Amino acid sequence: MALQISTLQISATNPEHPALLLDLPWELPLEEWPERYLVPLPRGISRHVVRYARAGDEVLAVKELATRPAEREYTLLRDLDRLGIPAVDPLAVVTGRRTAGGEPLETALITRHLGGSMPYRSMFETTMRPSTMNRLMDALAVLLVRLHLVGFAWGDCSLSNTLFRRDAGAFAAYLVDAETGETHTTLSRGQREYDIDLARVNIAGELLDLEASGALHPSVDPVEFSAALAARYEELWTELTRQSVYPADKRHYIDRRVRRLNDLGFDVAEMQIGSTGDGERITFLPKVVDAGHHQRQLLRLTGLDAEENQARRLLGDLETWMATQEDYAPGDPAGARTEVLAHRWVREVFRPAVRGVPLELRRNLDPAQVYHELLENRWYLSERSGQDVGLDEATRDYVERVLPGQSPAAG
Repeated sequence: MALQISTLQISATNPEHPALLLDLPWELPLEEWPERYLVPLPRGISRHVVRYARAGDEVLAVKELATRPAEREYTLLRDLDRLGIPAVDPLAVVTGRRTAGGEPLETALITRHLGGSMPYRSMFETTMRPSTMNRLMDALAVLLVRLHLVGFAWGDCSLSNTLFRRDAGAFAAYLVDAETGETHTTLSRGQREYDIDLARVNIAGELLDLEASGALHPSVDPVEFSAALAARYEELWTELTRQSVYPADKRHYIDRRVRRLNDLGFDVAEMQIGSTGDGERITFLPKVVDAGHHQRQLLRLTGLDAEENQARRLLGDLETWMATQEDYAPGDPAGARTEVLAHRWVREVFRPAVRGVPLELRRNLDPAQVYHELLENRWYLSERSGQDVGLDEATRDYVERVLPGQSPAAG
């Protein structure tokens, strides 16, 4: 929708936004906006003037730049939003701005402020532990892989052009500046490598700046750390793009892929299973999490209280099972459908499996550990036989062979 008053024109994604935006002082350069319009939030480094402002209940990020790149970036951000890629939400472009004296002003690109997010320099105001830095770099690797999978070449990947968000123990990176981006049907290896090389150089420079200011942990080498990002990207890209169509009786291959992602340090945020003529195609969406995340997530979804490794294993099984259900809705923002399915999994899968192990034979094992061991035994048997043996057979074998303490899969 476009709203035009005199020469001022506001093109917005939502018909409600132009009216809200009219109250902002578009006749003033952004650097001169009065404090009453601004919101004091930390800003990253930008080649353009950027300010946070309030319009109604919205907190906006307003950036001044030339008209053509502003409109292009607005379009690119809308494309990324449509594709479900983590990026700032584009709201409007304001063109035809003039001062009270009639002098032309730059176009303004308006995005919604990403609540709970921080630019990297604000996060380094106190020295960040290397382990936390590693998770942030993994989140950036996830973002780059997701961009490249949909054919988006960033062209200027850096910490400055990224916002980081921590939500319920998970770390996520969001693209902020799409000005240099390009969309393609697919990216060549050369295009991907160009993005990675730029990222490596940019991030090394940014970390060297932090080192010079005393804000970088002394154990972190900026050059080595930026090179590690490229390695993490390649590992994740390879794991997500290699052949992933499996016959219906090879469900343990899915478990193998999840284990591989876990070994790389990533978790599965979403999994989709779609039937094809020659089997089932699996699509994974990775995420980066903090310590204790799986315990909290399992307890919230199912009411089961487990140790961290147990919880990770049970959540992996839950995610795989949900992906096979017709009423599964990946990415459900409210999470209501996921919680319903999680409780159904407890009732229809978890409890019957645990009850399949006679109470007198469980020793002092709690139900979560019993189920964890059943899954481990299923994995072992499926790998040995070359096909998915199913939970019922794995339970029978567990009772007859594992509980006496003779199984190589125990533990």
